[in-house]
Amino acid sequence: MKCPVCGYTESKVLDSRSTEEGAAIRRRRECLECQKRFTTYERIETIPLVVVKKDKSRQAYDRTKILNGIMRACEKRPVSFEQMENMVSEIEAVLNNGMQSEVNSAYIGELVMEKLRKADEVAYVRFASVYRHFKDIGTFMNELKTLLEEQEK
Repeated sequence: MKCPVCGYTESKVLDSRSTEEGAAIRRRRECLECQKRFTTYERIETIPLVVVKKDKSRQAYDRTKILNGIMRACEKRPVSFEQMENMVSEIEAVLNNGMQSEVNSAYIGELVMEKLRKADEVAYVRFASVYRHFKDIGTFMNELKTLLEEQEK
């Protein structure tokens, strides 16, 4: 670690503490050349996630957009806010574990539908009808038939 006073690259750690609920480590250091003390913070480096939309435009990943979509689908359904938050957290975990800097919006939509299908079938159908752009009642009925067949199994 380079000393901010003299630029010397050797220092010793005097104290280390976890901060920000374990998201960072605060280290108190002393320069071995000039004996000045300084503080450094060590954090996990995260890869910023970019969402590639259907029109090939790119946007920064936004957790609230996913949560809002799930909340709209689950409106007036017996799905708690905590369950919705957990769905978003699980989706984020899948995206972050993929270690990709760009992800297609279609992939995110499929993950959301998978979580909603397990949580509440009505919410799933609501989300799918908007996401998959059901153009007529036939397409809607096909999706319902698929759901019913899965229930029978």
